[in-house]
Amino acid sequence: MSEGPAAAGRLIVGVSGASGAALAVRLLEALAETELEVHLVATAAGRAVLEHETGRSVDELAGLVAAVHAPDDLFAPIASGSFRVRGMVVVPCSMKTLAGVAAGLADNLLLRAADVCLKERRRLVLVAREAPLSLIHLENMRTVTLAGAVVLPPVLTMYTRPTTIEELVDQITGKVLDLLDVDCEVRRRWG
Repeated sequence: MSEGPAAAGRLIVGVSGASGAALAVRLLEALAETELEVHLVATAAGRAVLEHETGRSVDELAGLVAAVHAPDDLFAPIASGSFRVRGMVVVPCSMKTLAGVAAGLADNLLLRAADVCLKERRRLVLVAREAPLSLIHLENMRTVTLAGAVVLPPVLTMYTRPTTIEELVDQITGKVLDLLDVDCEVRRRWG
C-alpha cells in the first residue's frame, strides 16, 4: 500500500445513497482532525440521504475536506490512477454502488474512483449498508472482496456497552480508520 508521501497523505471518501449518513459525517469529522488531504464525492442519492438523515448538506461538510468533487466530474483528479492516494472508503455504501463496483461500472466519479483503487491495488473499504442480504448482495460482496476490497457492514458492537447512538457510530468509524491505517482514536477498544 506504500506509494510515497503523496499517497500516504491523501484519502477519498465516497458517500452513496444508503441509510447511515451519520457514519459519513462522523468519519469526515474524525479525518478533519488528521493531516490527511481528504477528497469527498457523494452521489445524488448520497447527497439526498445525507440531508434527510443528518440535516447537513455536502456544502456544509466542505470545510472538513480538502476538496469536494461533483459525482459526474470524470475529469476530477481522483478519477486517475496517477493521482496517488492511500485509499478510499464508501460510507455508507448502497447495494447499487456495491453492484457497480463489483461489475466494474465506472459511470460516475464515485464508481470510477473505486475502480481506480482496485486496479491500482489500493485499499478500498465499502461500508455496505443493507439488511437482510440477498444472494445477489452476497455474491457482489464476494466479487469485490476477491478483487481486493474490504467489505465492512456497520455491525453494532455491544462489548463496549454503548449507551448512545454516537458511541455506536464511533465504533464503526474507528474500524474504518483502522482499516485505512489512520491514527485517530474515536472508539473504545477491547482490553
